[in-house]
Amino acid sequence: MSESNWQKLEAILGVKFNDLNLLKQALTHRSYLNENKTADIAHNERLEFLGDAVLELLVSDHLYKQYSEANEGALTVYRSALVNTVELGLTAEALGVNDYLLLSKGEARDTGRARQVILADTYESIIGAIYLDQGYATAESFVRRTLFPRLVEIIKDASWQDAKSFFQEKAQEVVGVTPRYEVMSQTGPDHDKTFVVGIYLNEELVAEGSGPSKQEAEQAAARAGLKARGWKR
Repeated sequence: MSESNWQKLEAILGVKFNDLNLLKQALTHRSYLNENKTADIAHNERLEFLGDAVLELLVSDHLYKQYSEANEGALTVYRSALVNTVELGLTAEALGVNDYLLLSKGEARDTGRARQVILADTYESIIGAIYLDQGYATAESFVRRTLFPRLVEIIKDASWQDAKSFFQEKAQEVVGVTPRYEVMSQTGPDHDKTFVVGIYLNEELVAEGSGPSKQEAEQAAARAGLKARGWKR
């Protein structure tokens, strides 16, 4: 990728790097190096590890100060709702990170969950790169500008709430039945599985949901079930 393209990405991110190689590394997926063995750059997994830790502190600090009346449990679920693969992936996608990823040809063709994971990991890698290049304050400014606005909608829509618990509460109240969950299918390699789970009331399949774990798929199924039944939170 040309230097002008990296400069465009810097403009999008709102950060002018002192060491541009850190930004290049943040956008380099391991698969790219498998096909480009002479490339003079490392993949982004170490930066992702660092960025994940920096992001958790940034979000925790923000929530602690912004929601002074919230207890520990509420702060934890707010953080989980914001710092997850879906939200981070959507944030990276909104920034146009897709256009700058260095991937193998196979990974470049991936869509859906697989691409979402790559984008979420890359967002964390970018945070790690910014932190190393310019410190905590600049990393905080980047996260505040790109991710924190999503928190307002998450809390407004109550998407942080436990959908399974609420569906069970409504099912018992309205129908007098405890819902059950059943794995319909699971696909993909061990490191990137996708589960599809159905939610049932007695023998009726109310809805299905998918996710990278049974727990996340069950939550997705419960959210879909709430929508299907018209049960509002």
